Amino acid sequence: MRKITEETANAFNNSLPFKKANMKIEVLPNVTIMKLHGNAIAFKYNDPEQTLSITNCGWQTNPTKERLNGIDGVDIYEKKGQWFLNGKEWDGELIDVFQK
Repeated sequence: MRKITEETANAFNNSLPFKKANMKIEVLPNVTIMKLHGNAIAFKYNDPEQTLSITNCGWQTNPTKERLNGIDGVDIYEKKGQWFLNGKEWDGELIDVFQK
């Protein structure tokens, strides 16, 4: 895992503001947002369930996959061009992944 992915994931997982190169973590009162090249790819809501929502924003790229994989509870891999999220086919559309 690249250093920028580790730093970004740490900031996101701990709801800490962060900005470096093409990555940004915004911490708002109700949600923490991970942005890659200005695209919001992950949302961690500060509700009791700590709902986590992710998307690839239409960019099925290795950097997007790597940044999302840095988040606790997310495991994305690719097989024959198809992405899999936590063992199930995923088209990259916004989806809720619950974490506690």
